[in-house]
Amino acid sequence: MKYIIGENREQMLLFTTSLDDVISKDNEVRVIDAFVDSLPLSEFGFKTDFVENGRPGYHPADLLKLFIYGYLNKTRSSRDLEKECKRNIEVMWLLKKLTPDHNTISNFRRDNPDAIRKVFRATVQISKHFNLIGGKLIAGDSTKMRAQNSKKNNYNQKKIDRHLDYIDKKLAEYTDKLSSEDDDKEKIEAEIKQQQERRKKYEDIQQQLDQTGDVQISTTDPYSRLLITRNNITEVGYNIQATTDDKYYTPIDFEVTNENDSKAMEKMVTRASEIVENTIFTALYDKGYHTGRGLKIAQERSVY
Repeated sequence: MKYIIGENREQMLLFTTSLDDVISKDNEVRVIDAFVDSLPLSEFGFKTDFVENGRPGYHPADLLKLFIYGYLNKTRSSRDLEKECKRNIEVMWLLKKLTPDHNTISNFRRDNPDAIRKVFRATVQISKHFNLIGGKLIAGDSTKMRAQNSKKNNYNQKKIDRHLDYIDKKLAEYTDKLSSEDDDKEKIEAEIKQQQERRKKYEDIQQQLDQTGDVQISTTDPYSRLLITRNNITEVGYNIQATTDDKYYTPIDFEVTNENDSKAMEKMVTRASEIVENTIFTALYDKGYHTGRGLKIAQERSVY
């Protein structure tokens, strides 16, 4: 039986092929490359000036191209993107064979949230320029994302008071034992010291709450909050609001929040009217978004 036979890996080639010849003219990486090169990155907030001393860093344009490529191809992990730089011919062309490590990729994403948001807004402006956004019918919804912060490391005033009350009772109990028992004195003193350290920890968290004015605080992921996800089930995470235009199902806006859906509609509708530059359109939201204030603001803007 005959099979298709591959080429000999050790065979020398008479005519070499450039990296550019391998990528087709209509490949998406050429669009990413042209789009990023057209952006005023410094105006968006990306750091483009570096000191001459030390090892030179990667230009934010290259890292942004990699970030966008990963987003379009459902590759979000920094370690996976690092691998793609070394094995994916499209990424090799896009980054001119640069190979940033996963820490560099992760730090770029972490350090430039506002600038990346402006890049997203730039894509919306391009869509408007090519008449890809209708601005007559929009829909909004949310996605709940769990944070790395556990419920154990999320605190509010009630939880802090409960811990402090428990510690005070244990300290009083150990103090009584210390005055009546001689054999376990060192063990009891160690327990007292441990409880005092725990009390100091919760007092520090209490101080952070007082200084920030927040109703809760997360110690592992400081931006995450405890949210109701579904059926009164709570998780520490984020609530991501998104708005999509009806004409070509183009996402036109998003917002990462720490609030439930009921408080989101008025803000997202207001922002949508500014983006589409139109106040007379229909907005679709489910019943979880309906509040009197939100409906009043929508009505005032002629949004139905």
